[in-house]
Amino acid sequence: MQAGKFLSGRIFNSKIHSQNVTGKEKWLGYLLGPCGAVLLNAVLGVYLNVYYTDVLKLTTVWGGLFLAVFPIVSKVIDAITNVIMGYIIDRTRTKQGKARPWMLLSAPLLLIAGILLFIVPSGNQTLQIIWVMLSYNLFYSFAFTIYNMSHTLMVPLSTRNTVQRGELAVFNNITTIMVSGIIVALVFPMAIMPIIGTDKSLWIILMCVLSAITLPLTLLEYYFTKERITEEQGNVETKKIPFFTQVKIVLTDKYFIVLFLYFLINTIGTVLKNMGLVYYCNYVLGTYNDGITQMLVSVIGGIPMGIGIFAVWPLAKKFGKRNVTMWGFVLYALGSAICWMSPTNLYIVLVGQFIKNIGGLPCAYVFMALFSDGLDHLEWKTGIRCDGVANSLNGIITVVIGGVCTGIFNVLLAGAGYIAPPEGVVSGTAIAQPQAVLNVITFCFVGLEAITGFVMAGILIFLTIEKTISKKQDMIRERQKAACLANGEEWIEPEIRAAQEQAEFDAEAEEIFRKELKVKCEKKGWNYEEKLAEHIAQQEAAKEAAEKKRIAAEEKAAEKKKRAEERQSTRLAKMTPEQIAKKEAAKKCRQERDDAAWAIELEKGEAYYQKIQAELAAKQK
Repeated sequence: MQAGKFLSGRIFNSKIHSQNVTGKEKWLGYLLGPCGAVLLNAVLGVYLNVYYTDVLKLTTVWGGLFLAVFPIVSKVIDAITNVIMGYIIDRTRTKQGKARPWMLLSAPLLLIAGILLFIVPSGNQTLQIIWVMLSYNLFYSFAFTIYNMSHTLMVPLSTRNTVQRGELAVFNNITTIMVSGIIVALVFPMAIMPIIGTDKSLWIILMCVLSAITLPLTLLEYYFTKERITEEQGNVETKKIPFFTQVKIVLTDKYFIVLFLYFLINTIGTVLKNMGLVYYCNYVLGTYNDGITQMLVSVIGGIPMGIGIFAVWPLAKKFGKRNVTMWGFVLYALGSAICWMSPTNLYIVLVGQFIKNIGGLPCAYVFMALFSDGLDHLEWKTGIRCDGVANSLNGIITVVIGGVCTGIFNVLLAGAGYIAPPEGVVSGTAIAQPQAVLNVITFCFVGLEAITGFVMAGILIFLTIEKTISKKQDMIRERQKAACLANGEEWIEPEIRAAQEQAEFDAEAEEIFRKELKVKCEKKGWNYEEKLAEHIAQQEAAKEAAEKKRIAAEEKAAEKKKRAEERQSTRLAKMTPEQIAKKEAAKKCRQERDDAAWAIELEKGEAYYQKIQAELAAKQK
């Protein structure tokens, strides 16, 4: 309650006021803002284990068991904190939303925890072990959990407009892909790792800089995001929802079972691939930190991620997010299989990585939009938003499986006889590893995802949520309106309310501007009326330009629709009456099948909705 009052101060208000997603929101809140935390996490994901094995040389501690056991135990703790954060977020009520306040808190925590990860004391091994365990859990189980839980919910809570939400998902994932594909994949192996090698002091300086960057960028993300869906609840009485009721709702939904199974398989493949990347490039394809091999594998293989920014969302809108992602995973598996067939041939591996990353485009850029659709589906089905709980359960899968896979990877390395590089090793030095070690590294980096790609494609066949999501969103809006009217309150459409708030904000900003302009004119001896007239003229010109832009966009859309209709007419003109009749019959059959499926889902959904609402009403008494 006190935190809610504290965050009501104007200084904490979002800089985004429009009900529609804005350009500033996309570029600053969803593209640039997350860069700091994403970069720090991406570097840790690839190099933290290398720091433990090659710099601190912890591979042999407890006979090799320390690096196997402690990540698993730590991720169990992380899973618990994910659940706690999901619980807290779903029960947070502030003017700034329910997730954004926690992002604000995470900004300084990421800075502190990121630094502590690397300033591990030297000399006393027991002290080192304690420091590693505490700093690791401070970062992953506390600081990054708070950030990641709130950050991940920004797209689902941003808007119900599926097109705009999809665009935000693309921008959000551009950050991850570009940071991982350019900075971590290009700059680090080519320019940074050959310099720092196994020098602990250089590692500490580097990671202190990266940790410091997270603070201002996370604040940027906080100020340029907006929880429109949370704000919708302003006219509706909020019920206290039992935590285990939310858990039951999420874990018994067919779509979320598919989503969680997908996240499980994807996490296994991704974690082991990321763990194996540096080792694979150092020992299988190239020499130790040679500055070339890892750069080529990551960047040339990752070029499709940059190209895909412009291609993937139009394809998703045309063919469906699920369909594009599903067939992408088939290509993903084939690319991995090509690498696996000749894992020591750099040229073949580069070709395979290129193909694989083309297949990974939909997963990278648009799949979280499907997760957002799933949250709206749950709200339709139950009348309850389960954002925090669903995200925490997903987080449990990610962190626990991540910890287990990290432990497994280190056990496999130690068991196969991994040889840590000696002190002062020069970049580009060839270090021989036993064949068993090379086999482990190769399977983790290129072999496993040849299997998981096909598995994920098969799983996604059952994720058919897109077909009815717009109907469900319309029903959610009608329920909100009915609840508002039942409370004797005036219902104002969220779009209208946002427009009113925007108008009030603009009027207030204009008043402040004129006062400041008057003071400035008095100081500089300017004519206030002339400067004000210039300002008004600029505003009118801006409005005129915006109107022209709007008209041009409408004309472009109309022209696009006209061309599509002309192409359709041309295709129909080439068909015989029998072919047209057959096509219409097939279309009618599909529509009838979809309508029948929707009728069944609607009946079951309405029954479940009434059941959950009755349970909640009984618990409120």
